[in-house]
Amino acid sequence: MFQTFRNAWKIASLRTRIIFTFLMLVVFRFGAHIPVPYLSSEAMQAFLGAGGTDLFSLFDVFTGGAFSNATVLALGVSPYINSSIIIQLLTVAIPALERLAKEGVEGRKKLNKITRYVAIALAFIQGAGLYVTLYNMSVTSGVDAITNPSPLTFFIIVLTFTAGTAFIVWIGELITEKGLGNGVSLLIFAGIVSRIPSGIYAVYNQFLGAGVTVKGLIAAVLIAVVAIAAVAFVVFFSDAERRIPVQYAKRVVGRKMYGGQSTNIPIKVAMGGVMPIIFASSIMAFPATIVRLVSGGNMPTEGWGYYALGCLSAGYSTAWWTSVVYAVIYFLLIIFFTYFYSSIQFNPIELSNNMKKSGGFIPGIRPGKPTSDYIGKISSRLNLVGAFFLGMVAIMPVIIGAVFNIPSLQIGGTSLLIMEGVALETVRQIESQMTMRHYKGFLE
Repeated sequence: MFQTFRNAWKIASLRTRIIFTFLMLVVFRFGAHIPVPYLSSEAMQAFLGAGGTDLFSLFDVFTGGAFSNATVLALGVSPYINSSIIIQLLTVAIPALERLAKEGVEGRKKLNKITRYVAIALAFIQGAGLYVTLYNMSVTSGVDAITNPSPLTFFIIVLTFTAGTAFIVWIGELITEKGLGNGVSLLIFAGIVSRIPSGIYAVYNQFLGAGVTVKGLIAAVLIAVVAIAAVAFVVFFSDAERRIPVQYAKRVVGRKMYGGQSTNIPIKVAMGGVMPIIFASSIMAFPATIVRLVSGGNMPTEGWGYYALGCLSAGYSTAWWTSVVYAVIYFLLIIFFTYFYSSIQFNPIELSNNMKKSGGFIPGIRPGKPTSDYIGKISSRLNLVGAFFLGMVAIMPVIIGAVFNIPSLQIGGTSLLIMEGVALETVRQIESQMTMRHYKGFLE
């Protein structure tokens, strides 16, 4: 990876893109420290609590602490991600959106515009919900979360949150267009990376801050080993694929003969990437988020509600069996969303029809339905392997966090997977641009 960046730095155009991307990330980090008027950062930190694993804790990780510090970029790119997921799901259900998706570049531009509008609406709704929650917390607990609450204060705070989301989405699109690409993903990557030093310091204080002990050393070494193993597994499975051979029949058009070529269809093992983990984490965190919104931050500490939330939030309950139930449910949800996301992205029937129109066939398999059934069976098996891999990587931090009492380690595992995926995709983008610039073409 470092060699790729070193080679890219030697190319003037790529060097400009790298510098532009770096400057945009610096602007993003500056924006993460601009406070919102009439809002207390101490109240936001009290609202989050210690070691939470609900959606607001995910917001805080992805925004690099902008949420807990009550800054203008507190909502981050979460509304845009939710909007992208909604539009992607609606594309399968609504024929008009499906036609736009098949219209090429112009259709994608229209879909992106719709996604941005929906993201702004979601940001306003989320900002309004957060304001109401903080207002209720001020009334119930006496914490001065909002200074001088009034309709004008409501609109100032909510519109500031909404403008911050619009600004960060604009920065992401600039990085995609004029930088290294994957703008929104790189912003999430920058937010997670900015939290690494504080996370390492927290782990150090918990296990080694009061003195070196055997348990502390074992915990620190085990966390480091699991992190390195997770990185290795992600790198391995991100490139793992099954290649299905395809043969194209020869055909004569006019005086020219076409076809007769042999190629393959690469099907990745981890086709969904980290999206199934993000979906599963969001679903698991949703009940705790609703309870926190309704109660104004006052979470139950006993009774059936306490144990129920413990089964849906890693590290919330001190009972060991709640962590076991959480890990099992989390693992099953990852498997479900792996198949669900793969079914949206990959359509064996459409692929089989395109091959049939082009005169392609898989050796030993009849064109049409047998081909689609064959590709679907291979895709299903690969999804099972990829889902099992993602599930094991995702629940390993949960198990270690339950054993050594580190509730936030579950979010750290998800963040690690996201960082790895973004880093590998960025390196691929740079390598592809370097290949295009070194290719001399047919004229020479």
